[in-house]
Amino acid sequence: MSGIIVASGRVIVKEIERLCEYSNCVLEKSVLLNLHGATDYYKFCGGKVENADKSLIEAASREVNEEMGFYPKIIDPKPFIFFIREENSGQSTDIILVHFLAEQTGKIKPGKDILKWGYQYLNDLPDKLAPNIVPALTYFGFLK
Repeated sequence: MSGIIVASGRVIVKEIERLCEYSNCVLEKSVLLNLHGATDYYKFCGGKVENADKSLIEAASREVNEEMGFYPKIIDPKPFIFFIREENSGQSTDIILVHFLAEQTGKIKPGKDILKWGYQYLNDLPDKLAPNIVPALTYFGFLK
């Protein structure tokens, strides 16, 4: 095995207007996702835990600020934990992803590494999603 990565992130869901006709609008839940790094799939805001981080919650907040320009507010301090093993050229890396439910607290100002971002409607998620997206949204009760 070549390594272990622990990453922490925030699951940020809010209701956004959709299908507005005249003055009647339907509110639909949506999740904040972004494209960044060398991958071509949508991810939650988050990243590797660094030695200077005092907690997983602090690491998740720092990563959201680096990626999206705001510090989110924790809604649920009990995390969803997801494990995946990546194989690359005969080397394997164990990745532990720790997700906290949070809400947006400021205006989004995407970081320079963010290729694309936005709130994605839960009933119309993009095809290319990180493998932890659906299980985390299910755990927090947004998907069945």
